[in-house]
Amino acid sequence: MRTIPGLFEESVKKYADLPFLWQKKTNQFESLSYRETREEVYKLSAGLAALGLKKGERVAMVSEGRNAWVICELAMLYQGLINVPLSIKLEPFELEFRINHAECRMIVVSGNLAPKIEAVKNNLIGVEKIILLDEKESYADNELFINEISALGEQFLKTKRADFEKSIQTIEENTYANICYTSGTTADPKGIILSHLNYYANVDQAASLMNIPPYYKTLIILPLDHSFAHTAGIYSFMKFGASIATVQAGKTGVETLKNIPINIKEIKPQIMMSVPALAHNFKKNIETGIKAKGPLVNKLFNLALKTAYSYNGLGIDKGKGLQKLKKPLLWLFDKILFKKIREGFGGNMKFFVGGGALLDLDIQKFFYAIGMPMYQGYGLSEASPIISSNAEHRHKMGTSGFLVKDLEIKICDEKGKALSLGEKGEIVVKGENVMIGYWRNEKATQEALRDGWLFTGDLGYLDADGFLYVLGRFKSLLIGHDGEKYSPESIEEAMMEHSPYVEQCMLHNNQDPYTTALIFPNKELLKKEVKKRGQKPSTDEGKRLALKILQEEINKYKAGGKYAGMFPERWLPSNFALIGEGFSEANHMVNSTMKIVRGKINAVYAEKIAFLYQPEAKKIDHTVNMECMKKFFD
Repeated sequence: MRTIPGLFEESVKKYADLPFLWQKKTNQFESLSYRETREEVYKLSAGLAALGLKKGERVAMVSEGRNAWVICELAMLYQGLINVPLSIKLEPFELEFRINHAECRMIVVSGNLAPKIEAVKNNLIGVEKIILLDEKESYADNELFINEISALGEQFLKTKRADFEKSIQTIEENTYANICYTSGTTADPKGIILSHLNYYANVDQAASLMNIPPYYKTLIILPLDHSFAHTAGIYSFMKFGASIATVQAGKTGVETLKNIPINIKEIKPQIMMSVPALAHNFKKNIETGIKAKGPLVNKLFNLALKTAYSYNGLGIDKGKGLQKLKKPLLWLFDKILFKKIREGFGGNMKFFVGGGALLDLDIQKFFYAIGMPMYQGYGLSEASPIISSNAEHRHKMGTSGFLVKDLEIKICDEKGKALSLGEKGEIVVKGENVMIGYWRNEKATQEALRDGWLFTGDLGYLDADGFLYVLGRFKSLLIGHDGEKYSPESIEEAMMEHSPYVEQCMLHNNQDPYTTALIFPNKELLKKEVKKRGQKPSTDEGKRLALKILQEEINKYKAGGKYAGMFPERWLPSNFALIGEGFSEANHMVNSTMKIVRGKINAVYAEKIAFLYQPEAKKIDHTVNMECMKKFFD
């Protein structure tokens, strides 16, 4: 039977004594074998049965990554329960909506996050018990420590083991496994229903992309509720008898983040999952470390990168033609420079698998050069989530890779009609990994699923080599006054990556005569540059100079500029308006995968955007920008 318990049982048979889970509670990581993990799962699963939970009921889980997260989910799935994994970043009112909408009967929560549940517990309609992963001095009437449930389970197995084993047999391929909620920053979040078959099929599909020997380890640095970490991490590594570690949880989010580089060196992973925000941080830290070694090392490093870039090409053409002559030089650079960088990641890293938004091509080339490629993939939770990816044996940088096996794809126009190879349109897929639908939302289900096809809402095309290019959201395109369309994400990402004074930006064109931009600047760097050019930031002249510097950054992408030709000029901003705060999860202008939420931003800054199409906005020192500069510099 193609279910998660079925997958786990197969792995326990093959890899019983190999490590599966790694966790660092005190000074070092300790492992649980596949057999030991199953024992814990059985006890907890039987304990949940003893509490009276029945197949099809929902249990929410709010916790940082840890062994207990994986054990809890497996325990639920062995009973046919539905796990509702919730992001640890959600605010109490957001948790309240999801828990009530999913009609959860119980909640599993860690000690750090328990106060969020405590804040809204009186508003939780059907919740009977709160299961705590961390011990505390005293418990409310409806609270239980997880160890108590495992103890109940031990007793249950002694007297009713036949009942327990019988309940496992009732789990079928189409039994619901998870309800995963979308970010819901523009409307009520949608609960994506994923079945046991959805996950099983997607794990099998992912196996066509990468080989994971049993000795491989990964450190999961993404939240475990993230569907990408869920499938590509927990269940894919489980299938191959490999092992997973989670980041040591700190008392705060910042403390946990600081543990990541330490834990990487301790676990020495072969594969890791990443998203663009993490990739940028890794690259920045590497470059900072190189610069600290002095100008000579920095110069040598840049030469090594340049050599590697030309040799590697886009990966698919690596070392072709005369480029092969550079191989001995690259071997030397690897020995004296790149190898030392990889040691900072434990020394065993083979590659990263990149998900989330499309990773900038320059970043892809950077990690490929230093010998730790980031193979870009594409997916969404509605597809469990993997749709395509580059892989060690076949890759083309700048693309989202090739399709997983046993998945159909078509590129459609606005009317749902399939387009020819190379034409741009909405990415539409069909396979056993495609979700059941949205929980208690028939309208949204009918919009997304048509005759078994999932309409992703993403814009893309396939090239002649079978590689998929994902260009951005199908419905978030810039639309010119003549109806021509363009995805803004590549321009926005390039400006944020290459322009030190641009912290964040969003382009806008909705059938308008030209494109405009909202920009949140790097105030400190901008201030330093104004002083460096001989002006005081507090004066009007200093403020105008700061605006001129930002305009210079935009001009680099126009004719005669450093990056001229990178993008069509008509989609580059003709003018811009500064905004007083950056886009963040706190103000709901980015979602949990760090993608900007355009609808929300357009609504909040509607007046500024409208102003940018007025004659007085043509000069960069217009009133809106000067007022913003006063807040920044005065």
